[in-house]
Amino acid sequence: MKVVGIVPIKLNNERLPNKNLLSFTNGKPLITYILNTLIKVQNLDECYVFCSNEAVIPYLPNGVIFLKRESTLDTFTTTSNEILSSFTSKVDADIYVLAHATSPFISAESIQKGIDMVLAGEYDSALAVTPIQTFIWENNLPANYDPQNIPRTQDLQPIFTETSGFYAFTKTLFANEKRRVGHNPYLVEVSKIEAIDIDEPEDFIIADAIYNHLQHNKEVKR
Repeated sequence: MKVVGIVPIKLNNERLPNKNLLSFTNGKPLITYILNTLIKVQNLDECYVFCSNEAVIPYLPNGVIFLKRESTLDTFTTTSNEILSSFTSKVDADIYVLAHATSPFISAESIQKGIDMVLAGEYDSALAVTPIQTFIWENNLPANYDPQNIPRTQDLQPIFTETSGFYAFTKTLFANEKRRVGHNPYLVEVSKIEAIDIDEPEDFIIADAIYNHLQHNKEVKR
């Protein structure tokens, strides 16, 4: 079974310009974190950056392949399925793993777990999720609790939200249905830190602060 990773990159981001090349305090651009994670994942045969701009090539770690994509895929209205359709038509694999530079803290272990579950054949896809157990309102009404009998938040039925950490899916699933999440997905629960996704300027500030905190703790432990 051939497993291929794809990290789609565009440089003309609308909400946070040039975000994929922004650097944390240590000076390494955002794009390098997910790529360094992916090359540690077992059973990942190839890892590609799919980008129309060759300016990203100097930032790619050894072992990561640059594949130039059509500039028409760089518009603000381009969908993930359009990007995946183009990529899968160029690179053949049995399982594809979609990951994003905007999720710098997703772990190799979480990605590996998702791949393993799809490889085992029981699941047609896997994705990173994080549980939410809090009081939720919808249409001006409480959606998951009774205000007259307020439970502890830890007793609420968890609701899972997708992160941008990764999606693993079979070639058959995407070819037949154009879906990255199938009918029987495996949900890989990740921590709140792993679930961080950088879209807005504030997200980058938070991620930078967390990165520095984690680095500080490493230095203290040494």
